[in-house]
Amino acid sequence: MAEKVTIADVARSANVSRQTVSNVLNSPEIVKEETRQRVLAAVEALGYRVSAAARQMRTGRSRLLAIRIEATQDGMNVFDRFLHGLTESAARSGYRVLLYAADDDRSEIATIDQLLGEFEPDGFVLTSTHHGDARAAWLAERGLPFVTFGRPWDAPAAAHPWVDVDGAAGTEAATRHLLDGGHRRIGFIGWEAGSGVGDDRRAGWSRALAAEGLDAALAAETDGSVAQGRAAAEDLVARGAGALVCVSDAVALGALQVTPAVVGFDDTPVAAAVGLTSLGQPLAEAAARCVELLTDRLSDRPGASHVLLTPSLVIRKDPRP
Repeated sequence: MAEKVTIADVARSANVSRQTVSNVLNSPEIVKEETRQRVLAAVEALGYRVSAAARQMRTGRSRLLAIRIEATQDGMNVFDRFLHGLTESAARSGYRVLLYAADDDRSEIATIDQLLGEFEPDGFVLTSTHHGDARAAWLAERGLPFVTFGRPWDAPAAAHPWVDVDGAAGTEAATRHLLDGGHRRIGFIGWEAGSGVGDDRRAGWSRALAAEGLDAALAAETDGSVAQGRAAAEDLVARGAGALVCVSDAVALGALQVTPAVVGFDDTPVAAAVGLTSLGQPLAEAAARCVELLTDRLSDRPGASHVLLTPSLVIRKDPRP
């Protein structure tokens, strides 16, 4: 049987102290990149393996960040890109991502409570924040570290860290793009009122029209499906809309069956495939900032608590009528 490789072996090979090796394995964010890479190369070359159980007993940390898997609608879920970015960013900071499923706030809280007993994750990443969101309050009351991808819609001054994408800035840019193309009667197809994200995206469209002295009356609500996107577009076009800004690419795909002057939101692969102009969310950056804010809290490091990112307009069609 081959002799077991120890942390001392890795330290000698990398020409660093054992404490530096321990820091690379347990708190990589405090080690210089050049040193970290040298230690990791030694770990790989020697085949050193860390015992997760031993490390947790020694540090009191599981090095796990937990997040719920989001459901897919119409095959255009953007969550997988965020999750990929989160997994990569977590790995660079020495963490792994623990996935779980839940149907609503109540079941998610119950699942989180169970995970705390079974796996003891160091922190949580909450997504799909909404009005009446009970999850953040539950975690905050217990002093559990977490970050949200999405604003706390009922409490803008909430103390917990969050990262979000400025949907209003995005739809305002989309509306101005259509205005610059010569359109004056621009409609909006959104989700049902009461959605924090949906209402925010509608506000940007309304703001852009108001700045031009135009009426923001051509709006419709949907359940977010392609079918309802098409039905809403038919109604708005019949009422005189010459162009449409949509709350998502799924809705825009339905609208695109009615009129070519459509802008979506999320810049999914489907949008690229059909030539749909759409707003792209900086999901990799959002994921990295979520990990940064959460690990800052876990390490008691001062830093930003709120990050608002701007989407980019990906133009694929001439907006002129």
